[in-house]
Amino acid sequence: MKSYQLYLLSLLTGLLLTFAWFPHGLIPLIFIGFVPLLIVEKVISSNPYKYHSLLLFLCAYSAFLVWNILTTWWIKNASFGGAALAIISNSLLMTMVFILFHNVKNRIGKKWQYLVFICFWITWEFFHLHWDLSWPWLTLGNVFADTRDWIQWYEYTGLFGGGLWILIINSLIASCFTINNLKLNFKITRNKKLALVGILVIPILISLLITSKYKQLADTKKQYPVVIVQPNIDPYKEKFTGSPIEQLKKMLQLAAQKTDSTTEYLIFPETALVEEMWENELEQNSSIQLLRKFIKNYPKLKIIIGATTSKLYEAGETRSATARKFTNDDGYYDSYNTALQLDNSGRIQIYHKSKLVPGVEKLPFPFIFQYLGDAAIDLGGTSGSLGMQEERTAFTSPNGNFKVAPVICYESIYGEYVGEYINNGANFISIITNDGWWGDTPGYKQHLEYGALRAIETRQWVARCANTGISCFITPLGEIEQATHWWVPAVIAGKIEMSTTPTFYTRFGDYIARTAMILSLLLIIYSLSIRFRIIKK
Repeated sequence: MKSYQLYLLSLLTGLLLTFAWFPHGLIPLIFIGFVPLLIVEKVISSNPYKYHSLLLFLCAYSAFLVWNILTTWWIKNASFGGAALAIISNSLLMTMVFILFHNVKNRIGKKWQYLVFICFWITWEFFHLHWDLSWPWLTLGNVFADTRDWIQWYEYTGLFGGGLWILIINSLIASCFTINNLKLNFKITRNKKLALVGILVIPILISLLITSKYKQLADTKKQYPVVIVQPNIDPYKEKFTGSPIEQLKKMLQLAAQKTDSTTEYLIFPETALVEEMWENELEQNSSIQLLRKFIKNYPKLKIIIGATTSKLYEAGETRSATARKFTNDDGYYDSYNTALQLDNSGRIQIYHKSKLVPGVEKLPFPFIFQYLGDAAIDLGGTSGSLGMQEERTAFTSPNGNFKVAPVICYESIYGEYVGEYINNGANFISIITNDGWWGDTPGYKQHLEYGALRAIETRQWVARCANTGISCFITPLGEIEQATHWWVPAVIAGKIEMSTTPTFYTRFGDYIARTAMILSLLLIIYSLSIRFRIIKK
């Protein structure tokens, strides 16, 4: 096989993965997306190509670069430099995982090759959730966010169950290709046909059964009124230039259209309050006073609203690693992307966003990339490294009957992370976000659908409030209700259920990924032991 043919096969992988990703909608392509690249790896391993390692690297990088560019190009609307960095580095990291799979597989033998591939890829995705450059937008399990009827079993497995499903089918198909006398051959046995059909169809049938069973039970639960306000403030032209009080008044005028004496929650978007707010002086803030005045008219009402807040450190107080020094003062402070809950009890509950966007809200590897603090774009009222908190705080109603997970924007793409709110007592999920930074692109649509996956994993209702859209209610089956239009002011009222029962996935988290990580480590140790054995000889 010629080198150019290998490149064409690699590009085919990139295209298959791209068109499988919604909103393109050709989801079944994901089950063959990796097959062309796995064939390339098999051909290169079986033939004496010159500079074969470099050839495999370039082929793999071509595939993953195409996938990343065509699927997440819209990041450029917020920051061209940030988009370039995310796409180039993410493609490179994927390539390094594939190269590692190639090297370990060649050392321990073909018998284990697809186990190595599956374990390494899942381990990579898990690692990508937990480090400073976390960008898990293309985690394989996300691809089913637009075909949620197929994956109702995510309440048991989470995203990594979907990834495992995809990788097993790709591996089975790739195993049907062999190299004989420098020629590529395809042969599928009866057992493999049965395995492929079973592995493809059985999870979908299980999902349909779960859906049917859940719908039979859903009608028996009590529902509570919730109002969501979509103010549609242009983040580039209005958000940080207009009068904060005037913007809040417009939001409250929208809210008044649907709020009544029965309303339990009123939800506003991320950083709806944009003026400087010191947490030790919140009650003196004019926006908080305006919200207090509004809430007095509705005895049951709890308001959840996004804000940009800061905390002043007193002299001698222990500072966080993200604390900033005043320019002309010896004092220190932290800035936060914050969710607030106000109610008629007179208290204010605070949650600080803690899954921060790399390079925008969080300085990755600050001991190396300190210069990024000045280059970071402003996506929430502040730039550089924001403060965060360790615990996933659930906001509690004054009577203790309700607890809500105040999920902020980027946090909603982390399954196990959102599950921590539920384990801390939350019985419904509020997602507040902006989503206006990317313009009318697939980005905000994908972000919405990822939130629906959190509903399935936790079996909780989701009230999603986005500044510019799409705002909606999401049922525990991931069904999107009352979705607003993009880039229009809107207010919607709906009724949601409260659940106190954690799912299997909520309790045990990403156990599939942790198992893959352990197996990956054992496979690497085994491959190293073989290498040292060869060296000794």
